[in-house]
Amino acid sequence: MFWFEELPKFAYDWWTRLGLNYPAVWSFAVFSAFAYGACLGSFINVCIWRMPRGESVVNAPSHCTKCGAHIKWYDNLPVVSFLVLRGRCRVCREPYSPRYFIVEVLTGALFAAILVKTGLTRQEPGAIYFYCVLTLLAIGAAWIDAEWRIIPDKLNYPAMILALAGALAMPQAWGCAHWWQGGVRSLLSGMLPGAGLWIFAVLGKKLCGREVLGRGDVKFVVAIGMLSGLPGALFSVTFGSLAGSLCGLARCAVRREPAARCTIPFGPFLAAGAMVWVFAGDWLLQMAGALQRHGG
Repeated sequence: MFWFEELPKFAYDWWTRLGLNYPAVWSFAVFSAFAYGACLGSFINVCIWRMPRGESVVNAPSHCTKCGAHIKWYDNLPVVSFLVLRGRCRVCREPYSPRYFIVEVLTGALFAAILVKTGLTRQEPGAIYFYCVLTLLAIGAAWIDAEWRIIPDKLNYPAMILALAGALAMPQAWGCAHWWQGGVRSLLSGMLPGAGLWIFAVLGKKLCGREVLGRGDVKFVVAIGMLSGLPGALFSVTFGSLAGSLCGLARCAVRREPAARCTIPFGPFLAAGAMVWVFAGDWLLQMAGALQRHGG
């Protein structure tokens, strides 16, 4: 699932063992996944606001960014509180950014979709963990990079740690029998594409006299690889490069700017590639395998 080689086709029947083939159980599980994702999306909102500003994401209580009033727990319920308060602070009545609502709903919807996709495609259930961590990373990195043109280390490094811990605890998700094999594969899946991009960034700076790729982007790709595997990292880079180039050319054409002066954040396109891989990576690998067998 996470590597180039074709993994054994295990009969993962956890979906039916949990009773998820029954509509009532399935509906409850999907709703629970959405609610859990929305709660973590609320935390990602905190990261999006505080990390670029150098603020702590764990010590300071939730507060209104306009008046500074502390937000009570009943006004901090994901999705629900935003709808009840109509997107405004209870104290100063100033509107909140729609980002809070969008990120919470998006994260919840993706978590629910990941549960359904993993079950219906009969993947190893440990894949849900890696997909969900990658989703949180992708949403946070894309939003911060789009606004600030940075991807904080405080976002990339925890994702790498969670990826390695998951690979050591659930090596079967990587098609491995032993814990150390899962850890090695996760590390290699991140370090190999990361090293290639780092070399590209160094050479590009020497040749062009300016930064052509941020170090945060390189670390982001390392984290993507450690969570999704080497094919996932390579696909994210390829997809991100093509999509970013097309968007950059379109922007230059609209603004009538020379291509050399047009810069766009790379993170959102890498994140988009990672999410495409989450939901279509298995199909892409199967298609590549079929093409290889047909060509052979």
